[in-house]
Amino acid sequence: MKANPYLNFNGNCAEAFEFYNKTFPGSALHIMRQGDMQKDAKAPERDWAIHAYMKIGDTELMASDTFHMGYTKPTGMHVALNVDSSPEAERIFKALSEGGNVTMKMEETFFAHRFGQVVDRFGTPWMIVHSKPMG
Repeated sequence: MKANPYLNFNGNCAEAFEFYNKTFPGSALHIMRQGDMQKDAKAPERDWAIHAYMKIGDTELMASDTFHMGYTKPTGMHVALNVDSSPEAERIFKALSEGGNVTMKMEETFFAHRFGQVVDRFGTPWMIVHSKPMG
């Protein structure tokens, strides 16, 4: 069994996933747009994502635009990204922070060499961590 995050967006899913694909090295991206499935789809919804998928390391991240189902901003959750180095944590945090809202600045904590929280410009809450060894 495997669990993975599924994000919802309000018309900017493809833009967000294209940005994430540039931000996370080695990620694999696939986006199916409304216009790919329904040739007579009208603008702007023809460019909206009906399904987006990317692989970041061993994690699968999926998403779509909510269309007319009513978008609500994510609350009570974060996408946690555990990276292998402090410089990588800093780089990713900086990229996600551009146009976003830092909710906890990147710093050392008792459990991490680097840890920070940010809501990116697309509304996705992230935790970026370069963990210290446990035990």
